Amino acid sequence: MILCAGEILADMIGAERDGVFVYERKAGGAPFNVACAVKKFGVKSAFAGSVGDDIIGGFLKDFVKSVKLDGLCLESDAQRNTTLAFVQLDRHGERSFCFYRKNTADYRMPEIPDGLFDSADIVHIGSLMLSEDEGAAYAARLAKRASAAGKTVSFDVNFRTDIFKDKESAVSRYKTMLEAADIVKFSEDEVEIFGQDYIDGRLKEKLVCITFGGNGSEWRYLGRRNAVPSVKVKPVDTTGAGDAFYAGVLSRLDGLQKSEWTDGVLNHALKFGNVCGALNTLGRGAIDSLPDLGMIQKTLNGI
Repeated sequence: MILCAGEILADMIGAERDGVFVYERKAGGAPFNVACAVKKFGVKSAFAGSVGDDIIGGFLKDFVKSVKLDGLCLESDAQRNTTLAFVQLDRHGERSFCFYRKNTADYRMPEIPDGLFDSADIVHIGSLMLSEDEGAAYAARLAKRASAAGKTVSFDVNFRTDIFKDKESAVSRYKTMLEAADIVKFSEDEVEIFGQDYIDGRLKEKLVCITFGGNGSEWRYLGRRNAVPSVKVKPVDTTGAGDAFYAGVLSRLDGLQKSEWTDGVLNHALKFGNVCGALNTLGRGAIDSLPDLGMIQKTLNGI
């Protein structure tokens, strides 16, 4: 099972319709997207996070119930609101974000009970919580707890400078998590932030997955590497495509030991992830547009 911990929020996706700019509410948050995608891709998943005791929090709690995850630790905070992410799409389906997040519920994460934690093979940790001292400490504790229990620790960079006081402190906190993880994901732009030397040096013993949008992805592990092409699509909305990709990768690695991460296994995992990410862009909303296993397999068979 893959246990995902981090933010759950409402993506407010904006678009102009009949001369009026409107926002459509969708459930989101990178680690929650991953949890939902892993479940859709046929692997057991669980989620840990916090929402506010407000209208948006109620919407998200109802949505979580409908997904029917295999495990859940969702806390409702009566003192804080739920985080909102306003999303604007350009004509190519590429998005830009603006977060409404000041002392919101995801600042304070719940402690995961032993029963749920013990069931996980992979513990996947989101990055939004790193912007606050309490969240950064929580993420570090969770990674340490998972490593001590012999679990695989996963971390998605998902770098956002707008929620940090400055870029330098952000990079420092991200490096702490990157070096505590076993599997990490970067976008092409994030590689530029941290540098090739850092990734190929300090992260040499990690499984590093790098995404290149429509041009596929690449894995690096123990000095080995390979680029894996994707399928060509005409994207409608790229929100959550990276999460779908990463969920696809993690779902193919769940239950495997590091000694089993052969070139063939990693190539297949990223090929599967590429298809998941590409198909996810064909509709609006990170979770609503997740492809099912039938669609994924049909696309894989056509490559």
